[in-house]
Amino acid sequence: MARLALLSVSNKTGLIDLARNLVEEFDFDLISSGGTAQALKDAGLPVTKVADYTGSPEILGGRVKTLHPRIHGGILARRDVAADVADLENNQIRPIDLVVVNLYPFEETIAQPGVTLSAAIEQIDIGGPAMLRASSKNFAHLAVLCDPAQYSEYLQELRQNNGEASLEFRQKAALKGFLHTASYDRAIASYLSNQSLQPEYTISGQQLQPLRYGENPHQNAGWYQTGTTPTGWAAATKLQGKELSYNNLVDLEAARQIITEFTDSPAVAILKHTNPCGVAVGDSIKEAYEKAFNADAISAFGGIVALNRPIDATTATELTKTFLECVVAPGCEAEAQEILAAKSNVRILILSDLSSGPKNTIKAIAGGFLVQSADDAIADTSKWQIVTERQPTPDELAELLFAWKVCKHVKSNAIVVSGDFTTLGVGAGQMNRVGSVKIALEQAKDKAKGGFLASDGFFPFDDSVKTAAAAGITAIVQPGGSMRDQASVQAANELGLIMAFTGIRHFLH
Repeated sequence: MARLALLSVSNKTGLIDLARNLVEEFDFDLISSGGTAQALKDAGLPVTKVADYTGSPEILGGRVKTLHPRIHGGILARRDVAADVADLENNQIRPIDLVVVNLYPFEETIAQPGVTLSAAIEQIDIGGPAMLRASSKNFAHLAVLCDPAQYSEYLQELRQNNGEASLEFRQKAALKGFLHTASYDRAIASYLSNQSLQPEYTISGQQLQPLRYGENPHQNAGWYQTGTTPTGWAAATKLQGKELSYNNLVDLEAARQIITEFTDSPAVAILKHTNPCGVAVGDSIKEAYEKAFNADAISAFGGIVALNRPIDATTATELTKTFLECVVAPGCEAEAQEILAAKSNVRILILSDLSSGPKNTIKAIAGGFLVQSADDAIADTSKWQIVTERQPTPDELAELLFAWKVCKHVKSNAIVVSGDFTTLGVGAGQMNRVGSVKIALEQAKDKAKGGFLASDGFFPFDDSVKTAAAAGITAIVQPGGSMRDQASVQAANELGLIMAFTGIRHFLH
């Protein structure tokens, strides 16, 4: 008797070629449902509709099609268990040797603007996950395919093993099936919970590629995509350069988060080890890059560059003047691409949507993991409190806002000194805030005179205020909230500084 394959797919990529090979080369009979059956019939392939095979019509507007003993009995039967074989014979059920299923496009649906809850609910697949789980469970006796990328490998298995897929392949495919349903269910649960943190939290992903190593050569690493539709860095286009490393991707994400803060004007961020060494806003993207680069040209060597405007020819020329690891922008003009090609070692990535990022951040700890909502609070100067006698002009308030936006993305304790919408000094990751202040001011040197200073956390004492004033800082922005706030405010008043309290802290560990 010919072997039996069940095909029921939402994504029909590669379907016809697979089905044709199954029928013509390996003598499979096909059963299928709904649109998949029609696609096979239109291609001239012999196919039996699931409703005709089971003797039960599709009901409830298609909600019930494959949920039937003749389907699930054929999938779950163990060929080496006499009682299972007898049940098949007694109920006139054929064993199913191949299940090809992918699921309703739930994630694609909820990604559409304005989608309603009812529309999303109708894209929750029921029969598909049931078949995927059943066939994955019984991988000892059949194969399951849930991704068109598996089709050619499966056919190759049949050709190399006298028409049978190896147990190793079937087990690997079963794991993929379980991971697929886990990811699908997580997407549904996340949507219905409206992104709030629930008592149970799961995460799953599909490996895009193994990485050479992690942070260090002795650490294994891989790059995984969440969801079925590539988003974020998985959707980026690499125009040139070597494969991305683990550290490249970590730095690129940090750069993306910084550059997302600036939308109204051309802006550039240059990073090393997730901390900014130069961030600037300019009248053109070239000017912004030059300002950011000159903020700390030594640290910029081998850095990661993020631009919020497409790369033009003049900016590309500047980018080729030093060694850079990666450059990301929302676009790249053809002439600019030709110029950058001269530096073939630099990785050039195009990410059209720099603003979309994860809603939650996850960190592994011994025995579990921590989850928090992303720090995506939007700075609003109208909600700031100016606590000193000296009040800022609109231009001074704008400069404070610039420094505050950058400071948010510097490792704590974080201090940023800026001027002319350019970072002049950055103090990152120190064990005490005074140390960060000194580092930022020493880096800024004479440029600190008339400059602006941002602190990601409050000043517990007035010493940092006095140190800043001595270096020539004219205005400070900080969260406020210390028991000794008044001491800092008093020092600022005595020294003629402006001080703003944001009411929001931005620790980054």
